[in-house]
Amino acid sequence: MGYQVENLGKNMVKLTIDCSAEAFDDAIKSAFEKNKSKISVQGFRKGKAPLALVAKMYGYEMFYEDAANLLIPSAYEDAAKNCGLELVSQPEIDVTQIEKGKELIFTATVAKKPEVTLGEYKGVSVAKAATDVTEEEVDAEIEKVREQNAREITVEDRPIAQGDTAVIDYEGFVDGVAFEGGKGENHPLVIGSHSFIDGFEDALIGKSAGESCDVNVTFPEEYHAENLAGKPAVFKCTIRSVKAKELPEADDEFASEVSEFETLAEYREDLKKTLSEQKAKDAKTKKEDEAVAQAVANAQMDIPEPMIESTQRQMAEDFAYRLQMQGLKLEQYFQFTGLDSKKFLEQMKPQAEKRIRTRLVLEEVVKAENLTASDEELEEEMKKMAEQYQMELDKVKEIVGEEEKKQIRMDLAVAKAVTLIADSAVEQ
Repeated sequence: MGYQVENLGKNMVKLTIDCSAEAFDDAIKSAFEKNKSKISVQGFRKGKAPLALVAKMYGYEMFYEDAANLLIPSAYEDAAKNCGLELVSQPEIDVTQIEKGKELIFTATVAKKPEVTLGEYKGVSVAKAATDVTEEEVDAEIEKVREQNAREITVEDRPIAQGDTAVIDYEGFVDGVAFEGGKGENHPLVIGSHSFIDGFEDALIGKSAGESCDVNVTFPEEYHAENLAGKPAVFKCTIRSVKAKELPEADDEFASEVSEFETLAEYREDLKKTLSEQKAKDAKTKKEDEAVAQAVANAQMDIPEPMIESTQRQMAEDFAYRLQMQGLKLEQYFQFTGLDSKKFLEQMKPQAEKRIRTRLVLEEVVKAENLTASDEELEEEMKKMAEQYQMELDKVKEIVGEEEKKQIRMDLAVAKAVTLIADSAVEQ
């Protein structure tokens, strides 16, 4: 096997790869062996006719596609490994010569890792984040805990108000005709949650349990169900009951029930300490993000489009996997949001490009600063992996190959690059 590399510009290259005639002939034989059980030739039992006879009747061409598919993946992999370039996208394959007795020649157009010219990455300016905790913030945190510990009571002496839960029966009509999915019974609707169409919840305010009413709304123009988008609708509603939250008093008894402290004053002090620690952590993350963003903005690189597309696809696969873990399919998500696969990928493009730029700059800083991860740091990271996946450390070491270890070391070095950039940043 041989190959040539042609630079196409904009970090795109074309590999022209040739496989020997002998290798292609062997691949044709393998393709024949794979398919011969499906081939009938008069005078032979099915699958028993020799290759030469089958080829005489039908031509060797019938095996070319399978033969090429047998050869091309490994031939491309060898060329990609030996060409001295870091290739960063799926190749676009084009077969340029395919004939028995001759070399199989194909091209692979693929993106290579862009070169990065670093700008200023040490001493960049970032905004100083406030880490002081105010009494108002402590009050807000206590309100959250009160909300979490609220009990629900049935309201009978007043109409529906903002924040109440109205338990309703409803049925929706467009042009006087009930539509699919527009009916519900004993549905708990939190007033102010904006979980129904705009205007629906507001129309229930002031109504009381036992009342029936018509709610007039208009579906949004971008509504996921096209047959309803932009159309006026009437929902006939019956209010079965009204429920409200009753919050506990913020006193010593409340503090003792929701914490390990006996008094509200002690509980407030602990909350203040926790909030302060969280603010310090958030400020550190914010400083890192801003400093790295400045370093990325100051760098220059030319990212090839296929590299972005490859990252978009990977992000989409990751998103689909996370949805699956929640019991949802990507198709269902598209129905809820009104997106399709094309729009979904397009939405991911800015994030994909940002992710690529950030990683490339950080890897270049790793190189410029000679940052490395020690054997001890690699060992510690593998211990964390073992804990995360509830596996024995020795088992993790068996599974993780040399390429994976190389990637882990780079990830650790990149983390050091983030720290270096952030620590040298000037807060203003």
